[in-house]
Amino acid sequence: MPVDEMKAEAQQVADPPLYFQAHVFVCCNRRPDGHKRGSCAARGSEGLRDYMKARAKELGLAGVRVNMAGCLDRCEFGPTMVIYPEGIWYKIETKSDIDEVLETHLSQKGRMTRLMLTERDVPPGKV
Repeated sequence: MPVDEMKAEAQQVADPPLYFQAHVFVCCNRRPDGHKRGSCAARGSEGLRDYMKARAKELGLAGVRVNMAGCLDRCEFGPTMVIYPEGIWYKIETKSDIDEVLETHLSQKGRMTRLMLTERDVPPGKV
């Protein structure tokens, strides 16, 4: 099949339905103690991820998957997480922050602006 026909066929194919309605990645990257960028794990992200996963299940949030991630490259703001398919980033520091994200973002489809990382939150040296 010629390349032009393959491109046309690829453009006509619809995306499959989402496997998860929301896929949450919590950074659990760990750098050595004293590293200049720090790490989300050193700031408690592993426990926060465990809590979030358990609370999402307790709340019966269907179609929500909470996973640990390696480095998400925003460690200076950590602990960090990102929710897809929207691509919304949050800085989470407490179980209360997690509860707010679960309720406002994942249950009500709103946003937690006080926790949100935006395009202005760029690690030093990445600009």
